[in-house]
Amino acid sequence: LLPYDTANGTSVEEFILLGFPGTWQFRVSFVVLFALMYTLTVIGNASIIALVWRSSNLHSPMYFFLCNLSFLEIWYTTGVVPKAIGVMLGTSLTISFSACILQLFFLLSLGSTECFLLSVMAYDRYLAICYPLRYCSLMNSILSVRLALSSWLGGFLAISLLAFLTSRLTFCGPDVINHFLCDIDSCLALSCSDTWPVELATFLISIIVVVASCVVTLVSYMYIISSILRIQSAHGRKKAFSTCSAHLSVVTIWYGSTIFLYVKPSAQNSLDVNKIVNTFNTVVTPLLNPFIYTLRNKEVKLALGRAFRKK
Repeated sequence: LLPYDTANGTSVEEFILLGFPGTWQFRVSFVVLFALMYTLTVIGNASIIALVWRSSNLHSPMYFFLCNLSFLEIWYTTGVVPKAIGVMLGTSLTISFSACILQLFFLLSLGSTECFLLSVMAYDRYLAICYPLRYCSLMNSILSVRLALSSWLGGFLAISLLAFLTSRLTFCGPDVINHFLCDIDSCLALSCSDTWPVELATFLISIIVVVASCVVTLVSYMYIISSILRIQSAHGRKKAFSTCSAHLSVVTIWYGSTIFLYVKPSAQNSLDVNKIVNTFNTVVTPLLNPFIYTLRNKEVKLALGRAFRKK
């Protein structure tokens, strides 16, 4: 299926990605930065998965969900960075319409899955801190697998309708996307057909996925903070908070940028601003997550230390 170009009476078969316009030196510096961050992201998240798999003391629901998040982050940034590097080098400036819709579907589905996973992780911390004696029976391995699987299925199913509606848009030119990836706002800006159904679907899905999962996370942390404040000893409060501080940092970074990008009634944001926020969301955040969980989690630091001592 191709969007019809009414101006020329032909089908628009591909788009041109603008990336980050500038001098050759400017673009090369971005390429080096993106390549370095991508390499560190893959190594960092893969290391967390390997560390959890090898350390028996990390075989718990919390780290099972963390492995799911790390696996997701590897694919999330992989869906963006290699193509973005090609765009900035000038070797892969075009993207076919089908590939554009596929990238949009892939990235939004993984983003939705991350929202669900973060809310599941918040619920897991709520059970661990508010019901410590019953935690193992409440959050067993079967429930953990079901919650993770539901997050993945829910994330991909939620975006299916949006991707289908976007694929039905018509494009009359120009065919230049002011971005290094295909996103909803760029497609809406280029379309010459009625974009209201897509904008409405984007808004409703963002409310269901982003806001609903954010509310679950916030409510979980309200109960967590209330429980921590009732702990008598300062050491006990510090220990309880340390188990969720890393997750809280990731949640704040992720939801802040995601709500800015998607929770709005129409495509009103500047595409240049979207490009900067998307860079943070798709390149910087996946890099920060493994470092946040490593530096702010005592159990992970101990397991990492044991792994290095063995080597």
